[in-house]
Amino acid sequence: MEAFLVSAGAVLLGEIGDKTQLLALLLAARFRRPAPLIAGILVATVFNHALAAFVGGWLRAILPEHLLPWLVGGSFIAVGLWALKPDSVEDDEAQRAGQSAFWVTAVSFFIAEIGDKTQLATTVLAARFGELVPVVSGTTLGMLLADVPVIFLGAALAQRLPLKPIRFAAAALFIVLGITTILLRGLIGPTS
Repeated sequence: MEAFLVSAGAVLLGEIGDKTQLLALLLAARFRRPAPLIAGILVATVFNHALAAFVGGWLRAILPEHLLPWLVGGSFIAVGLWALKPDSVEDDEAQRAGQSAFWVTAVSFFIAEIGDKTQLATTVLAARFGELVPVVSGTTLGMLLADVPVIFLGAALAQRLPLKPIRFAAAALFIVLGITTILLRGLIGPTS
């Protein structure tokens, strides 16, 4: 349960103000049909984060146990620092004419998440916890919790959210997770 809750919370905070929220806003304004947009986000996130979690599980299996807390902790800190940088969205990601709302959303979100901080966070969370299903389920829920309200509330929500403080909170969360991982797991030793 810890892997699920930490994963959901980390991605929820990390996604607020992220380019995928801006993408959700653009797609909602264009298509005005929430159901296919939500389905597209769900499918893209599951596939993207499952791939990331698989890589995290693989790293957990091949890395020496004494290095894992340092690598995972350092990665969390790096993601936290990365979260301080605001994202922008490419206009052409949401401007593919002639495609269904579902496919445009699924492809756009999958591409937008490649190399994104939440994909890296998913990899790191899977390496830390070694539990792929709870991590992918949690990161997917976090993504949906961050993006679905934007679809329903549109521009009004985006204008009222204090994005800068939320981005700082997300950065702080990742940095605290990194320091905690290094201090607790690094000093005590890896736990199974």
